[in-house]
Amino acid sequence: MSDKRKDYLGWDDYFMGVSLLASGRSKDPNTQVGACIVDDQNRILSTGYNGFPQGCSDDEFPWNRDESLGETKYQFVVHAELNAVLNARGKSLAGASLYVSLFPCHECAKAIIQSGIKEVIYLSDKYNGTASDIASKRMLNAAGVKLRKFEPTQKKIVLDFDKTF
Repeated sequence: MSDKRKDYLGWDDYFMGVSLLASGRSKDPNTQVGACIVDDQNRILSTGYNGFPQGCSDDEFPWNRDESLGETKYQFVVHAELNAVLNARGKSLAGASLYVSLFPCHECAKAIIQSGIKEVIYLSDKYNGTASDIASKRMLNAAGVKLRKFEPTQKKIVLDFDKTF
């Protein structure tokens, strides 16, 4: 009998990789965020990325961030975390873990708490210290949601569509 591979992905690297892959679906020209919700048996329950709601054309709604130009994306975009919660389509998320590429804002924190997610594993905390971040962390901590900064064991994950098996 031969030994098993030793360079396989660990669960954290795998699920954060899925969230990063999901972020690649975002058409936002500035910030692409992905999320992956996982149960306690390491099964993916849902994924999401930031984008406009179904039926709202990304060619007809604004992607700009500058309020002086009128409408901005902020009134219309659904964040990755909320999309992942909504994409679960009624599955129980109680006790689940959320892997997300960017720490959740205060609005997403509300959905995370209400859905029963018990752990948030995040890659970036880019907005650390902002009013939204402070409110988010306050609510998540008060609700007993565990917060954990992702620490990769792999420096990079490469997808190769030319790989032969």
